[in-house]
Amino acid sequence: MAKITYVEHGGKEHVVEVANGLSVMEGARDNGIPGIEADCGGACACSTCHVYVDAGWVDKVPAKDAMEEDMLDFAYNPDPVTSRLTCQLKVTDALDGLRVQMPEKQI
Repeated sequence: MAKITYVEHGGKEHVVEVANGLSVMEGARDNGIPGIEADCGGACACSTCHVYVDAGWVDKVPAKDAMEEDMLDFAYNPDPVTSRLTCQLKVTDALDGLRVQMPEKQI
């Protein structure tokens, strides 16, 4: 189980516990966190679960694979370093304390 902080574009924070094995996207969806739409349901076939990972976490989350890199090209205002698709971030104890910031909008 990991506590993850989801920060809306306007600054409102949501701290929730997410079970190991779920994705960061599923944690947002299951807890009604606004700002992560997840249109494809976690299949890495869209970019509507895009977030910016807190700079202190960039080197602690698993590396992006080629499919995620390709999908991030379709995200709103992606950052080459901090942008991630939350469907591709599996929750483990190592992600306890993770902070993610939602973009202004999802496309």
